[in-house]
Amino acid sequence: MSQGRDIVIIGGGHNGLVTAFYLAKAGYTPLVLERSAQVGGAAVTDEFHPGFRCSTLAHTAGPILPSILRDMQLEKHGLRLITPDVCVTALSPDGRALSLYQDAGKSAQEIAAFSQKDAAKYSEFEQSLGKIGKVIGDALATTPPDIDSPSRGDLWSMLKTGRAIRKLGRKDMFRLLRWGPMAVADLASEYFETELLRAVIAARGVFGTFLGPWSAGSALVLLIRAAADPHPAGSASFAAGGMGAVTQAMASAAKAAGVEIRTGAEVIEIRVQNGTATGVLLSTGEEIPAKAVISNADPKRTLLKLTDPTHLSPDFVQKLQHYRGNGTVAKVNLALAGLPKFTALKDGDAGPLKGRIHIGNEIDYLERAFDESKYGNFSRQPYLEATIPSLTDPTLAPEGKHVMSIYMQYAPYKVKGDWEEQRNALGQTVVQTMAQYAPNLPELILTHQIITPRDLEEKYGLTGGQIFHGELALDQFFTMRPLLDWARYRTPIQNLYLCGSGTHPGAGLTGGSGSNAAREILKELKK
Repeated sequence: MSQGRDIVIIGGGHNGLVTAFYLAKAGYTPLVLERSAQVGGAAVTDEFHPGFRCSTLAHTAGPILPSILRDMQLEKHGLRLITPDVCVTALSPDGRALSLYQDAGKSAQEIAAFSQKDAAKYSEFEQSLGKIGKVIGDALATTPPDIDSPSRGDLWSMLKTGRAIRKLGRKDMFRLLRWGPMAVADLASEYFETELLRAVIAARGVFGTFLGPWSAGSALVLLIRAAADPHPAGSASFAAGGMGAVTQAMASAAKAAGVEIRTGAEVIEIRVQNGTATGVLLSTGEEIPAKAVISNADPKRTLLKLTDPTHLSPDFVQKLQHYRGNGTVAKVNLALAGLPKFTALKDGDAGPLKGRIHIGNEIDYLERAFDESKYGNFSRQPYLEATIPSLTDPTLAPEGKHVMSIYMQYAPYKVKGDWEEQRNALGQTVVQTMAQYAPNLPELILTHQIITPRDLEEKYGLTGGQIFHGELALDQFFTMRPLLDWARYRTPIQNLYLCGSGTHPGAGLTGGSGSNAAREILKELKK
């Protein structure tokens, strides 16, 4: 048995590292245990072909909360973020391209080539989204209240949120109340008439979810993301060296604060005695006692796999078993001998490709892609989000060559047949779909890396292949993430806490869940 610890944190993903940092700054000495050879979770950079490195899973930053960037001083620890002028370029089969930029005026000029009316509406929509997003962002940074017995702090937080909503003004206040439950397709269609613009905005409300653009509540996902980034279609923020550079900088900052990190240390059991977590057991047989255990793994893996469910009430186990978390995203990374030529862009014009590349030209295209996944099939005409990070960071590939990172949706975790049998077919579908817009792409491919939802579960520990540790939906948000009465980072087991994306706010690589969890766990520890 190893020496006892104040705090053991399971998983060295970004939220686990953020939590560890804040606990160390408060005077504790957390031990982070990561089963892989490197920290990072879903934010890692790997060499998948000699000389070619790519962000293996997540390929853009959340964006990371400014408070975390400031507190952890990530730039001093080697992080350099790259934010190109172009946010996203949406491509259409008719050979047209729509690029949206960081600057709303420049975006409006691009939109005007499709619709003057939409160009005039775009700034208004972005302003409203920014105002509403700020209010939501403030709510995301608070701990969900205790519904049955709210504390003074809970009441004060709710009062501040209510005042912020009232300060929006009548028009935007009603928009906030109305937009949340809407289908994102309806929201986009209320403002815009251009299908390509509607689709690229709607895609932000369904990315990573088991929702289509016509699904009720998909607009809420758009609003949650607008809290961190008000651009209607989202921005593009990369890390020099790939997304692994983000978590490497976080690990460096955490170590400087006093955190100990062990890689290649797989936790196979959380020890519990008399309803209290007492430590963890590693795959090597080593047992590490701890006064508190914090899990950066998803709620199901933590409480139904790493913990013996007999320590939980049957009612809680049943509810957690019904916590929805089946993934819909696959990933394909390509090593390319050169830069693909897109028919919608002029030869040599790589500027529009420096942000994200959107494939899914209309709302109905996205909905049809979703339809196939309902019945256990991956989409044969999928929605794709691609980046070519070597355009902004040439260190990722040999000179003159490039890497392309592609998210593919929809690829259901529960697919007909077996994912190993479907792997090559999925890769071919992604390449063939992209080749409709860049015909020379197939001849440039040196190799490809195909990551299925099953791989996301087995290799990266994401139960059900769900990249957000659980579906982002109205009934799994705020006070109900992961479950009603258990949204405050505690669990029914004393001294066992959650800090991953399966907790509030749970969206993307912002670090919000880790920051919130650290604040609440510190309150508990000080008691």
